[in-house]
Amino acid sequence: MTAPQLTASAAAGASPVPAQAPAPVTEVRTVRDATAFDALAADWDALVERCAVATPFQSHAWLSSWWHSYGRPGRLRVVTVRRDGVLVGAAPLMLRRRALPLLTGVGQGLTDFLDVLLDDAEAEGTAAVLARAMAAELGLRRPWVVLDLRELRPGSAAHRIAEHWPGAARLLPDSLCQHLPGVPMEELVSRLPGRTAQRSRVKLRRLEAAGIETRTVPAEEVPRALRELLALHELQWRGRGVTPEHLRPRFAEHLSRSAERMAAAGRATVRQYRLDGELVACDLTLQVHGLSALYLYGVRPELRERVDVAGILLRESAAHAVATGRGELSLLRGDEPYKQRWRPEQVRNERLLLGGAPAVAVHAAAIGLRAGAIRRLRSRAPWLAAVRTKLRELTAR
Repeated sequence: MTAPQLTASAAAGASPVPAQAPAPVTEVRTVRDATAFDALAADWDALVERCAVATPFQSHAWLSSWWHSYGRPGRLRVVTVRRDGVLVGAAPLMLRRRALPLLTGVGQGLTDFLDVLLDDAEAEGTAAVLARAMAAELGLRRPWVVLDLRELRPGSAAHRIAEHWPGAARLLPDSLCQHLPGVPMEELVSRLPGRTAQRSRVKLRRLEAAGIETRTVPAEEVPRALRELLALHELQWRGRGVTPEHLRPRFAEHLSRSAERMAAAGRATVRQYRLDGELVACDLTLQVHGLSALYLYGVRPELRERVDVAGILLRESAAHAVATGRGELSLLRGDEPYKQRWRPEQVRNERLLLGGAPAVAVHAAAIGLRAGAIRRLRSRAPWLAAVRTKLRELTAR
């Protein structure tokens, strides 16, 4: 038998060249119907866990529920990036038609923080792929279309998309948000000026003496608890400018559907407060990673005459943030007086416009003109705000 012949390198004793691993397979897809979006739930939430800047509002339960309540058939545009089958990037978008064609974020309006999702381990490469895919979906060759991403936190994943965007990009200011550190209540009180801190301690002692009982609602009881929360919320704001959308059935359906799923996954907490056995308050907190956010609450109006309502809500929210190891307690959008009392850090969200240069310039100019007109109207005819609020309340019922 003839001996096997060796290659020159093997004969010389050289190590064999290792086989190279195959290049990862990248797949880009745009999901356009609710059923396909619902099917992404497990992969989507796994990606949320691998995206450190994600907020609870990027949870699949929140976004898909919002779409079922507010989305319009044929308008969904969820751009996804998979690498070797694993979801590593996602942009939940929808088509809106105004004077110019727009792509905006799913959840816009009710959602305090919008964003895209990028796997932390592959964020830079995925951002480039997702940017190209979003540009293709937008149709960058058409000069009058724009991607309008609102309510982005500073440092959001969407800012990485802007770095790789093949067209024009512009940042504008958006809503003001309020944040506190996730520390015990006494530490929050110690941040206040002397007399304010002293008055707050007196109010907290009265809370303890009042004997209000706090209960965390199990996930299966969340839908019923949220119906009670919304009823209290309507009572609390009656005649004082309630957000009309909070009175509509579609909002109740969205909140119940999303919060039940999020509570089961540890991303939502509903608390009930009872005094002498009677339900007097209820709140909803959303959470993920290091963020705990007080989203909505309802209080029986007469309770305000007996105890410091803002104090009890903040006390329990702070205790929850500490117990779950979350370093940020967000009071979300708005500068209401009850928030200002605690000297929160104020951080403004950002609005990112992406598209061709003509579209971005025109859209930015339109936003500026509208904002200016609203400011002038508010200063010259402040009474219109009360009329508008009353009309919206009446139409929401």
